[in-house]
Amino acid sequence: MRSANITVKRARALRREMTAPEVMLWSRLRRRLDDGAVFRRQHALGPYILDFFCARARLAVEIDGAGHSEPAQAAHDRRRDAWLRSNGVEVYRIPAGAVFSDLANVADGVRRRALERIAAEAWKAR
Repeated sequence: MRSANITVKRARALRREMTAPEVMLWSRLRRRLDDGAVFRRQHALGPYILDFFCARARLAVEIDGAGHSEPAQAAHDRRRDAWLRSNGVEVYRIPAGAVFSDLANVADGVRRRALERIAAEAWKAR
């Protein structure tokens, strides 16, 4: 699935403007382990830019700050999540506070979910 050129340019700009929780989580997810879960940051997918994306697992990881509880933002998140689900992408949402308070467990949980999805896809392909 291709993204519009403007979305790709915006994703590049966002990589330079990551929030503190995004930087913290990226410091853990960027490490390439031999488990097959490779993450990208600020990844353009269709009309959206995902905080993190594991293509092999079809897993989007979103860090939600305080603004995500606002009604307009929550409605946007629901539409976005529905679009991603309809395109086979699971959305894994993490409160920003959890990244600050328990980074190691948050990162482990993200990687574990990606590996579960990778294993499920491999099982389906058999």
